[in-house]
Amino acid sequence: MISKNKPIERFDWTLAFIILLLALISLIAISSAQTTGQYKVDSLPKNFIPSQIQWYVVGMIIIVITMYLEPEQYKKAAWIIYGGGVFLLALLEFLPGSMALVEERNHAKSWFHLPGVGSIQPAEFMKTFFIIGMARVITQHQEKFTEKTLKTDFILLGKMAVVLLVPLIFVLLQPDLGTALVFIAITAALVIVAGITWRIILPVFVSIATIGSTLLLLALYAKEFLINTLGFSSYQAARIYSWLDPYSYASDEGNHLITSLNAIGSGEIFGKGYKGREVYVAESHTDFIFTTIGEDWGFLGTSIVICMYFFLIYHLTRITLELKDPFSTYICAGIIAMITFHVFENIGMTIQLLPITGIPLPFISYGGSSLMGNMLAIGLVFSMKFHHRTYIFSSNEED
Repeated sequence: MISKNKPIERFDWTLAFIILLLALISLIAISSAQTTGQYKVDSLPKNFIPSQIQWYVVGMIIIVITMYLEPEQYKKAAWIIYGGGVFLLALLEFLPGSMALVEERNHAKSWFHLPGVGSIQPAEFMKTFFIIGMARVITQHQEKFTEKTLKTDFILLGKMAVVLLVPLIFVLLQPDLGTALVFIAITAALVIVAGITWRIILPVFVSIATIGSTLLLLALYAKEFLINTLGFSSYQAARIYSWLDPYSYASDEGNHLITSLNAIGSGEIFGKGYKGREVYVAESHTDFIFTTIGEDWGFLGTSIVICMYFFLIYHLTRITLELKDPFSTYICAGIIAMITFHVFENIGMTIQLLPITGIPLPFISYGGSSLMGNMLAIGLVFSMKFHHRTYIFSSNEED
């Protein structure tokens, strides 16, 4: 047994460097997003840089605290952590919207407003809490059923479905379809990683794809049925139509996507330079910050950002493959799925590849809840890596 007790030897400096680079990109992009050409953007009345730096400092503190707790401690407290997140979502739902503590934006009641702190979105933290709960469910099931059968796989899938449905219902009631899709993406990834047989997975995935395709066809050819019978709001339906044909809705729902495409396209290969933006895009410092990067730094700049995310996901995948503890492996796999889906959906919605949802770009978009939620998730990865490397066993020593 070889012991590596020095913290400096167990700390993941590569992961820390990636997060630092993303932080620098975030500050540069937010700074530029606060100007459009020579004109100050009216919707951004303050400088968001100090706030983003403040959230990053808080996030670093979260990482340090999270890193020094051992995976076994998270495993023991998994249901408390998961239950606490569900409680916050339930509290947000049942508190009257008129209360000062509850904040509603864009038809969604998703935030607590805390005096002296600002707006906090519980769902951003619940994503990580949910991953911890799912990891506990899978490991506990596999410890109980050491022999895999079709029956035990169905039992595990049922358990995972219950853990998913509880927070999913509260998120959909807000309503927040984008965040709901994140929970589903995390679950789908963990279902595959958990080793559930393809005889179960394939029919389930085909069924989900069929339902999704059916809803899309209904949106195209049976709008009234979708809204009146299935209960979709006209606001949600409008997002689908404006995604498929934004120029037919250029004066209202499609305007956001059109300006996003114009901004990114106008950057061409090398962009217009820092603060050289001319196209105004709403929320260009938050959910649509990729448009700022595209216009300022062009194809080259956006490619660098995408490569940064590929490198981050690749590094997280390497860490996951190195881990021997199943609980830690499922935690990291869930976090990889969460970040990957966030990046794919956020960038996809700005270039019309996917419908517009309220999903921020991880570590770059402005926002305290999103950033702290992501830093909490990365803190868990640091913890898994940090404590995994405390003791390394070689095959010779075990013999």
